[in-house]
Amino acid sequence: MIVSKFGGTSVGSAENIKKVIRIVSQKKEKMVVVVSALGGVTNLLIKASELALANDSAFITLIDDIEKRHFEVIEGLLDHDHQTVCKAEVAKTMNELKEVLSGVSLLSDLSDKSAARIVSTGEILSSFIIYKTMQQEKLDASLFDSRSLIKTNGDFLNATVDYELSFKNIHAHLSENEAKVQVLPGFIASNLKGETTTLGRGGSDFTAAIAANALSASILEIWTDVSGMYTANPTLVQQAYPIEEISYLEAMELSHFGAKVLYPPTIQPALDKKIPILIKNTLLPDDKGTLITDKALGKDYTVKGISHIEDIALLTLEGNGMVGVPGISRRLFGALSEKKINVKFITQASSEHSICLAIDISESDLAKQAVDSTFEFEILQHKINPLQVENELAIIALVGDNMKSHQGISGKMFSELGNNNVNIRAIAQGSTEKNISAVISKKDVKKALNTLHAAFFEDQIKQINLFVVGIGNVGSKLLDQIRNQSDYLLKKQHVNLRVVAIANSKKMIFEEEGIDLEQWKDQLEKEGKASDMNDFLQGIKDLNLRNSVFVDNTANNKVPDFYAACLEQSIAVVACNKIACSSDFSNYQRLKYLSRKYNAPFLFETNVGAGLPIIDTLNNLISSGDQINEIQAVLSGSLNFIFNNFNADTTFYDVVEKAGLEGYTEPDPRIDLSGIDVMRKILILMRESGRKTELDEITNDSFLPEASLAANSVSDFMQTLKTEAGHFESLRTEAEQKNCRLKYVASFKDGEAKVGLQHIPEGHPFYNLDGKDNIVLFYTNRYVDQPLIIKGAGAGAEVTASGIFGDIIRTGNK
Repeated sequence: MIVSKFGGTSVGSAENIKKVIRIVSQKKEKMVVVVSALGGVTNLLIKASELALANDSAFITLIDDIEKRHFEVIEGLLDHDHQTVCKAEVAKTMNELKEVLSGVSLLSDLSDKSAARIVSTGEILSSFIIYKTMQQEKLDASLFDSRSLIKTNGDFLNATVDYELSFKNIHAHLSENEAKVQVLPGFIASNLKGETTTLGRGGSDFTAAIAANALSASILEIWTDVSGMYTANPTLVQQAYPIEEISYLEAMELSHFGAKVLYPPTIQPALDKKIPILIKNTLLPDDKGTLITDKALGKDYTVKGISHIEDIALLTLEGNGMVGVPGISRRLFGALSEKKINVKFITQASSEHSICLAIDISESDLAKQAVDSTFEFEILQHKINPLQVENELAIIALVGDNMKSHQGISGKMFSELGNNNVNIRAIAQGSTEKNISAVISKKDVKKALNTLHAAFFEDQIKQINLFVVGIGNVGSKLLDQIRNQSDYLLKKQHVNLRVVAIANSKKMIFEEEGIDLEQWKDQLEKEGKASDMNDFLQGIKDLNLRNSVFVDNTANNKVPDFYAACLEQSIAVVACNKIACSSDFSNYQRLKYLSRKYNAPFLFETNVGAGLPIIDTLNNLISSGDQINEIQAVLSGSLNFIFNNFNADTTFYDVVEKAGLEGYTEPDPRIDLSGIDVMRKILILMRESGRKTELDEITNDSFLPEASLAANSVSDFMQTLKTEAGHFESLRTEAEQKNCRLKYVASFKDGEAKVGLQHIPEGHPFYNLDGKDNIVLFYTNRYVDQPLIIKGAGAGAEVTASGIFGDIIRTGNK
């Protein structure tokens, strides 16, 4: 004997019911088929009840719509003769329903008894239609009214089953029936007076499980619209996949914590007789589905699934008067029980100073009234505080039978959540260790689910979500590099880079699933909205994605103002922009502090030397206990390029113009030629080596004439390079006469730093520094006579982008 239950979506249309008939007809064994109401009908019936209670005549129109919906299904399934019979039965039932609802409207009273009768209509109609369709298709079928088989107590809307009597009735009526297919309406039952009762929402699963137990079925099939129980909610976690095998207890935990594929009470009747439960997809019947057995033999994952419940309120009862006082918990839970409030989560500190529990948010006001009333005397004496209620929360849970035999599961769970700024309000874990639950903010549910799923179910592929500001020379090269290297990173380093947002000074665009890096320019132009950094930051917060990285490719002095807000949200910051790290020391120090506090990387390797590992090397020296005593460096690839190409055959203006065209200088070349850029770089190295230094403490021996320093615009500045050509030519010839080369050098020694143009003689490490190269000499306690030298390309969009790219990858190693 097979017992198969088909849910609301499975019977929601004529087309789907045909699929049900096809599935049933292919079975060779004798079957019991339990069906739900047509998808959405139960909700409509509840709505009609509410309208009638409110004396709103719109309930009549709604009932007519429900009738029409059933007629449309009948017309899509049956021939004319069968349609006539079926429609007449539906019309009769709907007329009786209107009479009940009219009584509710007239009396302005909706009793549980009437409510049960109203909501049972959906299953009564769907089972009749499906039975008639089976008859038409020549299936050997019979129809039984579940109310004559399943008996309950007097609760009408969430009745308690009398198992002994129900099992006896089912066995007597169904086991002796010779029909191959026996159809039952799910969800409905009756009390000993024969009055209609219901088994609670999702009760059709329960009906099927009761039948399976009574008949000692070989298997219980639950047919729904998904291909089994998933590792997480697939609508929130794209990487979620069906669990092939799972134990009864694991399934029970997952269904309790919001896995809506299965109604929680379903499992117990099957478990009692160790009847396997198979969850299948009516729309994709060939999919394997999920098999639930006494001991799952599937893949040996420690964690089997991640589930959650939203719309939770956290209640906290606390006070010094609770410590060592017997009966506090009994009174607390008794107060909630009297109001029929279901507690979903409990935790208590060992100090006995507080008890936390979670309930449905819709019951929070009632709970507060009940608890405050119960402890009114203690509250007045200030022994216990009034009940604290926190709303807009959710419970997230890890489930797995094998968690108890593996160390570090909870540590990994809370570490992953903490690293992504998911604050945990309360924690609970049973002694069986099959479930680890935490209360978190509702807004963090999607991020938490994806974070935990990546940690426990995916092949350690880390997804990094990028929010990129600045898509000029450097930014566009970065996007090109990400596009070209994405497959390699995924395959070799298990890193999945996803550019979620990009912005320039005019437009910005967000795409949660990732912007197509082949089409980003067109997409930004066509779909981008006006760029605003406040809106951009709010967009990052609203998406609330795990492993988010804010990437600043600009030289803008306003963008760094948003770094702190990012870090405070555990959003990593990667910047080639030097403004933040060369700003007031207090701001630099604060950003470093926020990075540590919120475990959000703040990386700026490209602030000095573009893609060269200068800052990383410096940090490694300091971390290993070394001390920086002196720094000698050529830190401007732009100025090195300019002075390397400035000769008797070119003018200084021409070389600067060429450097700008090739992307070696900032858009405003004054930043490079004034020396301010080099001052910022040596300042950053000093700070990273442990010095508390401000920018104005660095001496700048500028080589620019007064006219150039006084220029108010880029065009005016460039013009002075022509009018002051003689000044620049004299600098060149003077060096040439001394057989030296001009290099713009930054130095730090004995606590003092300066930058300026120097004559470098032949044989000096700086003499043969070609093109746009940078060089840094670190003299330390360990490198005394021979400095540690770092040398290479220090300017250009390509190498700067590669340095930013490297920092992005490093954020994934936090």
